[in-house]
Amino acid sequence: MQTILGSGGAIGIPLAKELKNFTDKVRLVSRHPKKVNESDELFSVDLTNKEQVDKAVDGSDVVYLAAGLQYKISVWRQQWPLIMQNSIDACVVHKAKLVFVDNVYAYAPDEIPHMTEESRIAPETKKGKVRAELLQMIFDAIEKRGLTALVARSADFYGPNVKTGFLNLMVFDKFKKKQKANWQADATKVHSFTYTPDAAKALALLGNTPDAYNQTWHLPTSSEKWTGVDFINRAAEAMNAEPRYFTLTKTMIALTGIFSPLVRELKEMQYQNDQDYFFDSSKFNKRFSFTPVSYKEGIAQIVKEEMAELQ
Repeated sequence: MQTILGSGGAIGIPLAKELKNFTDKVRLVSRHPKKVNESDELFSVDLTNKEQVDKAVDGSDVVYLAAGLQYKISVWRQQWPLIMQNSIDACVVHKAKLVFVDNVYAYAPDEIPHMTEESRIAPETKKGKVRAELLQMIFDAIEKRGLTALVARSADFYGPNVKTGFLNLMVFDKFKKKQKANWQADATKVHSFTYTPDAAKALALLGNTPDAYNQTWHLPTSSEKWTGVDFINRAAEAMNAEPRYFTLTKTMIALTGIFSPLVRELKEMQYQNDQDYFFDSSKFNKRFSFTPVSYKEGIAQIVKEEMAELQ
């Protein structure tokens, strides 16, 4: 049995499909789980509830923690440590391996221009400090409690049917509505994006590779150094749109944040957008002889899905 905690998101859905290549027993766990494969087993669970998580993990060989929480620091501080502790405790009790789907928030700001698995964990933001706490919990449990786990880290997501990724929201969705694209801070800076189908394939591979555990991996991401302008131009070309865009400067984000709770939450993360943001996945690519999808092909697949929805 392989179990996905937080199964309904941008990664959980394609991961469920990929796991069928390794097992005929997939368990999907969330508040309102929905089948991805016909044979999926569904568990309706509140991940902050210790007893419910324990039952959901019972019988699992590998557990993928891919939950996404409301983008709000008060929620992260309250719920993430609970969810992580529940997941670790259940995996230790039931001798399951844990795969944690992480982001780059815990890296030191000066590591963002070229991130590797060796980059320093030294966050300066509130959300980054929550993520660093979760990583410490995992590696403490590996050292002191016999947990077998790995951290699978991703750059910002993009891909078909991704509803929350900022490239999808601020570029593809805008062009679809015949509006200007938006970009945060500086569209002339390099920005890496991880293609969700690639991430799902990699997670399934890592989870089913015994010697991949007890370390950190960057999920496969194109090595192309595209800027925001590059993404906007290529998306516009693919969607037969004018490559017009509007830059949400740091000052504008700060002012808009006075009235918008979501924008207020984004304010502290702008250090990831006003400098180059390059995510190096060469460790994974070499180990598994994996070639990430190019940005051109990723954009083509997104547009293909968009066109299919309109028909």
